[in-house]
Amino acid sequence: MMLPRLRSPAGTVLALMTGLALAGCTASDSTVASKSPAVAQALPTELLTASSTPRRRLMTGQQYLNTIAYIFGNDIAVISPFAPLQRTEGLLALGAFSAGVPSGELQQFQRAATTVASQVVDDGNLELSVPSHRDSLIPCKPVDAKKADAACAAKFLKATGRLLYRHPLSEAKLASLVDTAGKAADQLGDFYGGLSSVLEGTLISPDVLFVNDRSEPDPKRPGRQRLDAYSLAARLSFFLWNAAPDDKLLKAAESGELYTDKGRARVVEMMLASPRLEAGVRAFFDDMLGFDAFNNLAKDAAVYPAETGTTLTDAREQTLRTIYDHLITKNRDYRDLFTTRDTFMSPTLGAIYHVPTTPGWMPYTFPEGSPRVGLLTQVSFLAVHAHPGRSSATRRGKALRELLLCQPVPLPPPNVDFSLVEDAKAVFKTARERVTAHLQNPVCAGCHRITDPMGLALENFDGAGQFRATERDTPIDATGSLDGTAFKDVVGLAETLRNHPALTSCLAKRVYSYGLGGPLSMADKPELDYLNERFAQHGYKLTDLLRAIVLSPAFSDVTVPEAPAVKSAAASTAHGTEVQ
Repeated sequence: MMLPRLRSPAGTVLALMTGLALAGCTASDSTVASKSPAVAQALPTELLTASSTPRRRLMTGQQYLNTIAYIFGNDIAVISPFAPLQRTEGLLALGAFSAGVPSGELQQFQRAATTVASQVVDDGNLELSVPSHRDSLIPCKPVDAKKADAACAAKFLKATGRLLYRHPLSEAKLASLVDTAGKAADQLGDFYGGLSSVLEGTLISPDVLFVNDRSEPDPKRPGRQRLDAYSLAARLSFFLWNAAPDDKLLKAAESGELYTDKGRARVVEMMLASPRLEAGVRAFFDDMLGFDAFNNLAKDAAVYPAETGTTLTDAREQTLRTIYDHLITKNRDYRDLFTTRDTFMSPTLGAIYHVPTTPGWMPYTFPEGSPRVGLLTQVSFLAVHAHPGRSSATRRGKALRELLLCQPVPLPPPNVDFSLVEDAKAVFKTARERVTAHLQNPVCAGCHRITDPMGLALENFDGAGQFRATERDTPIDATGSLDGTAFKDVVGLAETLRNHPALTSCLAKRVYSYGLGGPLSMADKPELDYLNERFAQHGYKLTDLLRAIVLSPAFSDVTVPEAPAVKSAAASTAHGTEVQ
């Protein structure tokens, strides 16, 4: 395959891959590390022999931004150049497994890299009180700022390259970068310009943008393969922190600490206790709950004048704050997220919930007897899964099935006639009446029977998430059922969902595949069964689930597919060769 070439301003030539080779889907999990009190000490044989396939996936846009912020600071401004991913098995992150960089999007990556590199070496502006980034980010000064300085360039590129590439640079690689920076500096008459040119090229390198699992023979188990230490560090970091590894994690990889039960357990506890865990937890739940829909969400201002862009932004934030506080800060049962009355409130949300607020965010608990109970009654879920100008029992029921229970709902057939239920002059006064009309159509009934009985329990909330007792002056009937369990209102739905066995098994499946970076297969069932057992034994605490996954042999063990037969020289010539 011919690879498009990018040339930096100073002449550095780099290749950027336009696609990924799909890796296998098998992955598995179990727990290990006898030193951790929350981890099992004995594992079934089939779990100890489980492994995943090495994967190559594109870094996500948020991972890119988090990595830049960690390495160069939060004040480095950059717009993510990454295009939206394809949702795969319920997660956008799994879409990165088969994502690439089309040649038409290369300029976006070039611009992002140029923006970052120019800020890293800038000299600030005293008149505008803009500090100099080069003084804090470049650990040395050149002898002459108008000429090349190999020693200073090497000092900066060695440290920065190690963090960007996620492993130490070889002597040859470092020498090549320093040489390129020197030539660019002499050409431009600017040491910092030369450094910026090389940094720009590094930021668009495939080895930086793509997370590539590299394997090596396992010395403890002949015939088995494991991730090399730096690939394991990257898998840990992108999973728990949603960013590339930091200096401490790379040092743990370099020392071999990640290859011992005690060492990996120590590193994992450090990562779980780090403030950076918040970025990882928020990223996962933002993905799992489909909150990327907020990026293009808008409500009809004539119908919902209080539902502004700020309101929707705060609604997303409210749910993510609630989740992190409940699961990490308070270390509570995951199931209770759907019955808790504890949350956070902002002034703009106060107008929707009709509660008094103070400036900024504040903890808030809905009183007993309030219909606001759990995540399903927060504005985020209610507004995203509704129409611009009205509610939708079907959309809400479908989201509950697919996002929270991992139960796919078939797409509607192409020949469905919606004219009757969408006719503004129709006699239907409530959503229940409209849904009943759908159920009378055998083409529609199959899907609506598995979505609407739950969604109708949320009809006391309009398309903006505001509470209402009536629709078109008709009292709302919020009774419903979920897989054979009937309830009279949304509180009953919350309790039924909390106790549904698929709620926790769905989370375990999503977190497990998210951590391994690719779709699962039937071969993963024993590991998922074991994870569910461990999850239950530890009271459905998220930190214990995360710990069980990352300490498992399958998190680091890999099975390398056999290489395809080598083509003959004649065949290679006939199909062309890659330009170097």
